[in-house]
Amino acid sequence: ACAEPMPARILIAGGGIGGLAAAVALARGGQSVELLEQAAAFSEVGAGIQLGPNVTRRLKALGVLDAARQLAARPASVAVRDAQDGALLARMPLGDSIERKYGGPYLCMHRADLHAVLLQAAQALGPRIELNTGTPITQVAARGDTVCLGSGSHHAWEGDGLVGADGLWSLVRSRVVEEAAPPRATGHTAWRALARIEALPSVLRSADVQVWLGERLHAVAYPVRGGGWLNLVILAEVQPGGVGAKKQDPADWDQQADMAALLAAIGNRCDGVFPLIEAMPQWRAWQLNDRAPLAGPQEMVRGRVALLGDAAHPMLPYLAQGAGMAIEDAVALAERVGNCDADSLPAAFGRYASARWQRNARVQARARRNGEVFHASGAKRVARDAALRVLGAHLLDNPWLYEG
Repeated sequence: ACAEPMPARILIAGGGIGGLAAAVALARGGQSVELLEQAAAFSEVGAGIQLGPNVTRRLKALGVLDAARQLAARPASVAVRDAQDGALLARMPLGDSIERKYGGPYLCMHRADLHAVLLQAAQALGPRIELNTGTPITQVAARGDTVCLGSGSHHAWEGDGLVGADGLWSLVRSRVVEEAAPPRATGHTAWRALARIEALPSVLRSADVQVWLGERLHAVAYPVRGGGWLNLVILAEVQPGGVGAKKQDPADWDQQADMAALLAAIGNRCDGVFPLIEAMPQWRAWQLNDRAPLAGPQEMVRGRVALLGDAAHPMLPYLAQGAGMAIEDAVALAERVGNCDADSLPAAFGRYASARWQRNARVQARARRNGEVFHASGAKRVARDAALRVLGAHLLDNPWLYEG
């Protein structure tokens, strides 16, 4: 706790899920927050998102879990199958079972719905949070005890501290990690689609999380929007020069795609999912990039500038924790900052980085490892499938993650 606290003025760059979660968490702790979003309006592209109990417990701490539940689906189990023939390999209960075990539900949501819930919470905090749109950050400077942001021809914003929640291609990151290498192109491409469940043939409808494992690819499907829609994602390794490896803006993760390109990329490696793929009305795609796991707290904080979410630790989606770690960051940041004054802010930011970097690095590394396991071929695939059939739910559970 800080003596004789007077709220600091904290700037947040980025109005996505992580930025809004940070704004809500900091404002609830008594801080004055100004958030700058480059888009003309607050919105969230993308499709589904899985929220494990480690994340939903944080949503409860932010006061938004009840609102999220109303827009989410709560699957009863996760089923893992062979992508080639659809044979069941393992199943793990979710629903009441996982909620009792870890103190939070396992929810599936549309990203836009979660974003809207956080935005509403931020707006409800009124004077403590000032929300700005149409303000792309072009300059970041630290001058003594002040952090300054510039936005093109707009005036500059000044604060006692800055939280960079501006994503994978973060500009704020350059103030923390100088001369950092750009994000790594992984060679993996994700295709995603949404369909109304009532529009699908009955044999394709499911209220569970479904995972299909294939060679150099896997697929995931789960309900969103209260169970009324099905979200399907195909994640595949695409050979250099192959379909999906076109030279496009790597920062664009909402590219138009068609089923012909998808089928050309996956070949016959996903026949067990083909009926569901064929039933989807429209496809979008993005090429996956990440960074090496964090090497220390110095990669998350420098002085009065802190990084959060993908700006600090982008990761592959093979543990379904990208947004989850951003939400965990937001709550942890607010816990360390509390109602500290401006003079105490750098030390509080330092405590935040020390508390978060190892967990984020572990999740980054495990996500990469999961990609190798999910996409295994040959003898490794045979061994993986045998282990799943025998150990099932034990292998699918993640106590270290969900309890943390």
